[in-house]
Amino acid sequence: MIFPLVFTIAFLIALAVTPIAARLAARTGAVDQPAARRIHTQPTPRWGGLPLFIAFFAAVGVSLVYPRSDPNEAVRLLGLFLGGVVMFAIGTADDHHELKPLPQLCAQFLAASLAIGSGVLIREIPNPLGGLLTFEMWFAILFTLFWLVGMMNTINWLDGVDGLAAGIVAIAGLVLFAHTFRLGQDSIALLALALVGSALGFLIFNFHPAKIFMGSAGAGVLGFALGVLSIIGGAKVATALLVLGIPILDVAWQIVSRVRAGRSPFVADRGHLHHRLLDAGLSARTIVVLYYAFTAFFGALALLLPSGLYKLIALVILGTGALLLLVRLRR
Repeated sequence: MIFPLVFTIAFLIALAVTPIAARLAARTGAVDQPAARRIHTQPTPRWGGLPLFIAFFAAVGVSLVYPRSDPNEAVRLLGLFLGGVVMFAIGTADDHHELKPLPQLCAQFLAASLAIGSGVLIREIPNPLGGLLTFEMWFAILFTLFWLVGMMNTINWLDGVDGLAAGIVAIAGLVLFAHTFRLGQDSIALLALALVGSALGFLIFNFHPAKIFMGSAGAGVLGFALGVLSIIGGAKVATALLVLGIPILDVAWQIVSRVRAGRSPFVADRGHLHHRLLDAGLSARTIVVLYYAFTAFFGALALLLPSGLYKLIALVILGTGALLLLVRLRR
């Protein structure tokens, strides 16, 4: 009973609050105006972070009635909430005033540090050849910082086509739900369901043509939550990498390309894979469906492959294919 309840609460709250957020955004000036690197042609509210934040954490609050899988989970949930508040606050400021990259990056490190301080750490990961790779504390802290900040930027940079980021987060959350439920981590599976429900409730208004964008606040909250949920019950790095392999590789590609061109890696442009596919003639809906299909396929592989070695092979195949596609589109 608790599983459908948590999902339904997240979904219905996002469904109810999103139209309200769109009206508030229009009144307060949080509106995305058409520009050269953007694909929309009409001013669009971008305060989707409000329904996503409220829906996700309200559903997480409801899940607290269920016994926790880990005695330290309550403290880690506090880190999740505090970090989410930081990302919502800085994202809301950016959605209204277009902040420079530096304060946003500082906020991401602060949110990640709050999570780490609450015990959300990648202390070990499965060895593809068998056993576990255990990290020293200093390396675990750096690795977790890199992972969480990278996840927040991945979702933020993915949000370039209507419905793309919200749908990918929903699929990734569903994979994490199945994975944690299979491991017997029921309380953590509930957190993933809360993420799925909030993303899907918002997606109804965000799918092309979007009536509202998630903005920096929404992307920051979703990226942070997804990053934490992939760690909180034991690092599921290989699973997350398979599910989000294409967006993560696209982020890495953009950083390298911008640095090579002598530009800041945080200055937005139309170099992302989804932008290049648009320029190649694909429609927004086609691109989104293709992303969904690849994400769901590799998510299924992450659940079905029997060992870390097979997941590593799948990651290499995915990375090689995506890299070849990026090279081809760039030419």
